[in-house]
Amino acid sequence: MSAELDALALRRHARRLLAGWDRPGSPGAALGLVRDGALALHESAGFASIELGVPIEPETCFRVASVSKQFTCAAILLLAAEGRLSVADAIHDHLPELPDFGARISIDQLMHNVSGMRDMLELMRLGGADLSQPWKTEDLLEAIGRQRSLNFAPGTRFRYSNSGFLLLGRIVEVVSGESLGDFLARRIFTPLGMTRTRHTPSVTEIVPGLATGYLPQGEGFVRALHGFPLGGEGGLVSCVEDLALWDRNFDAGLVPGIAEALVEPLAFANGRPNTYARGLEVTTYRGLRTVDHGGLWPGFKTCFLRVPERGMTVIAIANHGGIDTHALAHRLLDAALEGTPGFHPVPPMPALSGLFGRWVEPESGATVEFAPGPVATQHGVPFPLAPSEDGRLVARRGVFPFAASLPEGDSLILETDAGTRTRFRRAPETASLPEGLEGTWHCEELGAAWTFAPDGDEMAVRVRGPLTVAGPWPLVPIAGDAFRIRTPGTLFQGWLDAKAERDAEGGIAALLVNGARASRLRFTREH
Repeated sequence: MSAELDALALRRHARRLLAGWDRPGSPGAALGLVRDGALALHESAGFASIELGVPIEPETCFRVASVSKQFTCAAILLLAAEGRLSVADAIHDHLPELPDFGARISIDQLMHNVSGMRDMLELMRLGGADLSQPWKTEDLLEAIGRQRSLNFAPGTRFRYSNSGFLLLGRIVEVVSGESLGDFLARRIFTPLGMTRTRHTPSVTEIVPGLATGYLPQGEGFVRALHGFPLGGEGGLVSCVEDLALWDRNFDAGLVPGIAEALVEPLAFANGRPNTYARGLEVTTYRGLRTVDHGGLWPGFKTCFLRVPERGMTVIAIANHGGIDTHALAHRLLDAALEGTPGFHPVPPMPALSGLFGRWVEPESGATVEFAPGPVATQHGVPFPLAPSEDGRLVARRGVFPFAASLPEGDSLILETDAGTRTRFRRAPETASLPEGLEGTWHCEELGAAWTFAPDGDEMAVRVRGPLTVAGPWPLVPIAGDAFRIRTPGTLFQGWLDAKAERDAEGGIAALLVNGARASRLRFTREH
């Protein structure tokens, strides 16, 4: 009886977590908990279609975005198990049309996000293209094909790259002779009974039971616009029940040979561990090993969170762009495990005096901002922070390798991937833009020209990209030759960190631009 009452209490807790969206006119979320091989809890709230008054139900499907990456990796591993490729193969072995990036990149480096390849979605954005616009897969491949350099040498750092997973999906198609969707359906979805899961390259495809994605606007909601095609990086539509069936495969091995391989680590070249396995992140939460991944697409968010040693998995999926599914999943996990042996208490929050505000790394012009919450923001992407046992602040969500020390005077240390430690200085309260920015600057690897000119009382940049034009994007002075370029978008108000590079005479020779997933982009002046 105790187990039954525990389950009842947990279901009621899940309903409380969802209560804020259980009302007319609101999109919402579905929440599931797998325990010891059974779907012990499945609750939902809100509407799959506000216009039609259709509530979210057990059969409702959602775009799970980057949760797709583990399935693309599973497809690669199935082909490797059959000897049809090796994860050590160079990507050019299977995709010879790719340009020379200046270094050899392996299939496994793509899967572990250590390839150094710039992210295609960010490349498109820096060329003025927004996720809401209807471009083609060929446009994404052309953005990748313009690259002649990398964020870093392969294997030395971590940087999340959708480009790599698009290419992994293409490799599956080349080697198997099937579309990625057909291969996944035949080898994974059908054997596991995942009848509501499918790969949908076109966002205009009609999918039975698919919820509409919404973004909050004022007191209401608007339909989320998304026009980019989807490949191995994020093309799946699925639901709580089907992801629970997929979760069972990690223990039951109904599709053999992939579960353990998906979580195999690949250390950095310096020997430091990389928490990103193959389409999954392997970390710890409150003392327990977790295996998880999130998904983000306009109007949709997902968190797939496994705790293998407790036989537990939490699945949270939303069609409400304002819901933090990562926090939702972890709050349910807290309720399920609180007070059990080995589940550590949350460390106390240290005193945060002197932390809030803007910080800059003088050499590169990289910036980070801290605000109450506490919340950190890099390149316009805010993420909550939690105290660590060693007294630092760490990112609460995955794919943000981030641990900040508390300030010592006007500086703090930020540790990121591969153990990289960078000293940031507090940015001055007032600053001016570098002189000499006006004019048109060109970046070959973007195929874009940026024109800097006054726009009213401020300086802004207008973009002429390979597919469209955009702007004006306002500039914000940071410190010395460092400045920020604000970039509007469907998902968030982003920013780019930029710095003027001087010649021997003190003039600006080039502009160096860094985004969250595309860095070391060089702009030279057009003459």
